[in-house]
Amino acid sequence: MTIRVDTMRRIDHLAGVPLCAILTPFLYIYDFVNRLLHPSPNAPKKVLFIELSEMGSAILVDPAMRDTIARGADIYFLIFKSNQASLELLQTVQPDRILTIDASGLFALIRTTITTLIKMHRLKIDTVIDLELFSRFTALLTGCSGARRRVGYHIFHGEGLWRGDLLTHKVHYNPHIHIAKNFLSLVHAAFSTETELPYSKIPLANQAIELAQAQVSDSQKSQIASRIQTLIQDRFPNLPATIILINPNASDLLPQRRWAPERFAQLIQAAAQEWPEAVFLVTGSPEEKQYAQHVLEMASVPNAFNFAGMVKFNELPALYHVSHVMVTNDSGPGHFSSITPLPTIVLFGPETPALYGSLGKSIPIFAGLACSPCVSAANHRKTPCTNNLCMQAITVPQVIEAMKHWLAK
Repeated sequence: MTIRVDTMRRIDHLAGVPLCAILTPFLYIYDFVNRLLHPSPNAPKKVLFIELSEMGSAILVDPAMRDTIARGADIYFLIFKSNQASLELLQTVQPDRILTIDASGLFALIRTTITTLIKMHRLKIDTVIDLELFSRFTALLTGCSGARRRVGYHIFHGEGLWRGDLLTHKVHYNPHIHIAKNFLSLVHAAFSTETELPYSKIPLANQAIELAQAQVSDSQKSQIASRIQTLIQDRFPNLPATIILINPNASDLLPQRRWAPERFAQLIQAAAQEWPEAVFLVTGSPEEKQYAQHVLEMASVPNAFNFAGMVKFNELPALYHVSHVMVTNDSGPGHFSSITPLPTIVLFGPETPALYGSLGKSIPIFAGLACSPCVSAANHRKTPCTNNLCMQAITVPQVIEAMKHWLAK
């Protein structure tokens, strides 16, 4: 069983703080010796990105990785084994350059962390870019990597989680620009030939974070279309002209992000009145099949079907190509769809679309209560909220209007 998020946060705090404190003076000495021996370091040639826990970030960091490749460097990526598939959608990182850590249990975590650190040294990684905002674990991995350049976010004079002084290039995290632009600022720092305090003093245009698109063959689309047809053939002898995806997402990573299953059921009912010839597929992982069924039973709409667990992760782009619109909580699918033409409506509450919005064809719906967004790097993305009024404030008619915008086209 995968280690629970709260357990990982607790380990990160109790073990991370003293370990960061212990490692800091050793890195002072290591860097001092390196400066004496190599006063003019070469440009980055082997760059390792670290982003362990967020599958959606594997999409949002893609512009930064492509920028790194364009600068002439080879890229590697370190991610939790359970999230590895998210890197394979765009295939920017070669499969043999993906390093993984197994978080299925404490002993597996320790064992694979040690083997990963050994791999880093064998690969002679010269630059590590820590994409995490609030993890002491990734800060320690960065510090122990042996890399000459260690790039990441530093709190400077701000309030936030103390992660020691393990970085050679300390970047200011800007909470007022999209996270994809923040990732690009890390790349700029890694390749900068001048010292800046703080990094990165550069303009970042919206064009810089435009995403590449997933390559999907006609054969892949046909396979998914056939799978849908098999599921719905008792009611629809032919594939309908409109396929609407509903992703209620039952992830435990941040349950405050969930729109209530009752609201999703009401949405299906209202949308079925608006588009009676459409088919509605409730999507999710295999583990979410029962949750999806609960939504369907409440909706009791004959042209709505349980599609949770019916596609593999690498088949999602094909599903999104044959569909016409998706409504989803703020979660991975909103980002995975951004590398396809699929229009989406993404429901935001504890986080803000200004920082984490989909970079695809997307309409975010955000109530903007005085208390939200309530999770950030400063609080380890942990909120005291037990009553997510920010999500409850989003109404079914609001979502229907957004769906009309896309389906009218």
